[in-house]
Amino acid sequence: MKLAFLGSGRMGSAVIARARTDGHTVGAVLDIADAGLRTEQLASRLRGHDAAIDFSAPDAVLDHVAACARAGVPLVEGTTGWQDHEANARRIVESEKGAMVYGANFSIGVQLFYRLVDRAGELFRGLPAYDSFIEEAHHAAKKDAPSGTARELGAILARRLGHEPPVASTRAGQIPGEHRVGFDSAADQVSLIHTARSRDGFAVGALAAARWIAGAGRRGMYAFAEVLDEILAAERKKP
Repeated sequence: MKLAFLGSGRMGSAVIARARTDGHTVGAVLDIADAGLRTEQLASRLRGHDAAIDFSAPDAVLDHVAACARAGVPLVEGTTGWQDHEANARRIVESEKGAMVYGANFSIGVQLFYRLVDRAGELFRGLPAYDSFIEEAHHAAKKDAPSGTARELGAILARRLGHEPPVASTRAGQIPGEHRVGFDSAADQVSLIHTARSRDGFAVGALAAARWIAGAGRRGMYAFAEVLDEILAAERKKP
């Protein structure tokens, strides 16, 4: 695939490196210097790509959604902190007949972790002896806190337990990302932990999503978690 990249920070750079390793063509790489481009100018830079992958800044997401939809380029949206504008993004995608897959975390391991936490919440539901909690840690440069992943974990547990657990956030050093979900009682504690050793896991998932959204003429807006089974099925068929 020929891929465009919106943002070349730590996560964007990791996806670009993985894309080259996997044999994809790296096309346009647009960054903060291109933030002032009008929608049509940005769209003209994006046309001719099979997909675009965005790990940039929350306030740029709607512009990127509009430009990709205008250019007819499917978008993989991995930026966090923009979810309050999801309804506007959906309106743009639908009106322009665009295609977009989005997620707070494109790590396949994290997505499976969500499912484990969902099952744990179901098992601990209705047990007053146990209090649930979430702890997350990331590198010092990460701007949003709690992380999008922690917010998703909180939403999962809220659906199961009837209340959202407290979240503790740490921003320090070069931590790639760690999330811990716990169920604590006077007698014992049960913990589920996901630790990211590098950003490569996120890159692998984002590229898998790009292959999926670029195929079969898909249109519309999809949550990564909701189409994960389809994406994994497609990946298993790769030679």
